[in-house]
Amino acid sequence: MPCVISSPSTDSGKTTLSLLLSCWAFSKGIKIQTFKVGPDYLDQQQLSSIGQPICRNLDIFLSGEEWVQESFFKHSLKYEFSLIEGAMGLFDGLGSTTYSSTANISKLLNAPIIFIVNARGQVASLLATIRGFRDFDSELSIVGIIFNNVNSDRHKKLIKEVFKNEDIEILGFLPSDPKITLNKANLGLISPTDNGKEIDVQYFANFAERNLDVFSLIKFLKSPQKKIYNSVNFKDFKVDKSKPIAIAEDKIFHFQYPETKEFLSEIGIPLISWSIYDDEEIPNEASSLIIPGGFPEKYADHISNSTKSLNSLKKFRKNGFIYAECGGMMILGDFIKDENGNNHKMSGILPFRTKKSKLSVGYRYIEGLKDTPIIKQNQLIRGHEFHYWEIENNLSDIYFGKAEHLMKLSSPWKIKSWKTEYKNEGFFDEKLHASWIHLHFPSSPEVAKNFIAATQITFSKHF
Repeated sequence: MPCVISSPSTDSGKTTLSLLLSCWAFSKGIKIQTFKVGPDYLDQQQLSSIGQPICRNLDIFLSGEEWVQESFFKHSLKYEFSLIEGAMGLFDGLGSTTYSSTANISKLLNAPIIFIVNARGQVASLLATIRGFRDFDSELSIVGIIFNNVNSDRHKKLIKEVFKNEDIEILGFLPSDPKITLNKANLGLISPTDNGKEIDVQYFANFAERNLDVFSLIKFLKSPQKKIYNSVNFKDFKVDKSKPIAIAEDKIFHFQYPETKEFLSEIGIPLISWSIYDDEEIPNEASSLIIPGGFPEKYADHISNSTKSLNSLKKFRKNGFIYAECGGMMILGDFIKDENGNNHKMSGILPFRTKKSKLSVGYRYIEGLKDTPIIKQNQLIRGHEFHYWEIENNLSDIYFGKAEHLMKLSSPWKIKSWKTEYKNEGFFDEKLHASWIHLHFPSSPEVAKNFIAATQITFSKHF
């Protein structure tokens, strides 16, 4: 069974280790199917950028246990080797619980754990750390350990001495090296599509071979031999293949799960790429539009000068359906205010400005306030947020009584996080859904059906 790469905390080297193993395998002509625990987009993009199969997310909170198991076995069975990169610390899940944590995934899939630990400034304390994690949950199996930031032979020798009587395999010591340090920004790793530092696959591969016991590690990457899983049944989805969906996807907008496009393609909907960065017009044949999350704040000036794209978006609003998440919603507003206080004109479809704020991150419980294109009244679904930007004003502040159609906009749902109160969020009308919330359509059949139904409507009403 393939292992889960985990650690005591975030920033311990999980992604670096996953990339080292993937690059080493790639250099040997070995394909590895990678998975990422949680709703992460950026780590997943890094692991998908080096010539290996597309990395898949495993998230129990968003997708449920059954879907996680099916996705894992469906994709890992395609290749001889697989690995799962954990999230945060081993036991960190929803709120103060271990639910939807890396440990939860490990137990669900019966997968052993390879631990990577930052050893800087520690020797004997490392043993206390490992024993604490190992003894916290006897159902887990920590089968190996790798020490990060070990920069001398003496440090390595002392660690080996401390662990000499422990029943755990030491699988490597990673020295500090700026060439394998991944670039970061305020949301985490810099996306390889967003001017991130390109990974030198051969350097990573050679580094892995020098500092890891790769031939012992590879035995922990063997994919499961056989597992029966249920394919998703798409018979209930009725689609008109003459109504393609355009998707914004470029270096600005790229926060989307690969399963979403695969799901839409499998049920027969033609998909068309649209690039705001290249100032393209929305293709005439598109009947609906998806604008996923991304970094519009970083490219706000560029977007404001992409007049063909913005004018096309305003025109599309009259007779097409728009679904926008997070950064995608930001360009539907009037302005994005950058960190220097400069306003950059956006499409003006929705009545707000966005500005830099504190981080809003985490899982969200969602309840429908009324029937909308995405959710029905009282329906309960789940999603997640991850952004530093906020809406500076709202409908009543600016547009009260001005434009009749704007008065029809309202919140589709109310949301809350772990042990907080519900609050209304987002914007919708019959042709639009825009929200900070990211959803996972393929594992939410009812939401997917709502979305598909909205994309199949022919709108004749013009504002």
